[in-house]
Amino acid sequence: MHIHQLSVSHDERQDRLLLRLNTQDGQEFRFWLTRRMANRLLPALDQSVARLEATQPGIAATDTASQQMLTEFKRDAFLKTADFSTPYAAAPRALPLGDAPLLVTDAQLSLQPTGALQIIFQNKTGETNQSCHLNLQAPLVHGMVHLIRQSMAKADWGLVPQEATKDSDTAQGMAVHTPAYKH
Repeated sequence: MHIHQLSVSHDERQDRLLLRLNTQDGQEFRFWLTRRMANRLLPALDQSVARLEATQPGIAATDTASQQMLTEFKRDAFLKTADFSTPYAAAPRALPLGDAPLLVTDAQLSLQPTGALQIIFQNKTGETNQSCHLNLQAPLVHGMVHLIRQSMAKADWGLVPQEATKDSDTAQGMAVHTPAYKH
């Protein structure tokens, strides 16, 4: 599955974040992130993308401070090249997880030998045990982190995530080369 677009928005009725990932072949994967899940997921995504960036060839960031500086540098570079004007394609041809977004109750993150971050979103409620595996390259993870932060700030949950106000006017969408992201 090759992710083409990413969208994060706050749904006031549900008081949750709706994360949507659109593939090049028109499939859309939808996930609900609760306040609690988003608040727990962000630090884990930040740590994972820092480790992911530090494993890239030619990078010598071995200590935490160096990894954090590298991650901030890479995220800034990514945001400068991102295209916030590309609209999110809201008419998927297929919804592999069904019409309703998957409520994420558990998430597992692991670095892959391919240089990607594997994210497993799971719904473990009652008798339901549904999961979805995503393999994201560093630019997509940076985009996801950025849009989740912006959406959390707009949700007015009383949380002040890092970078929430940075580039707040550009929250409509972003793209790097062909992938596009929308808030």
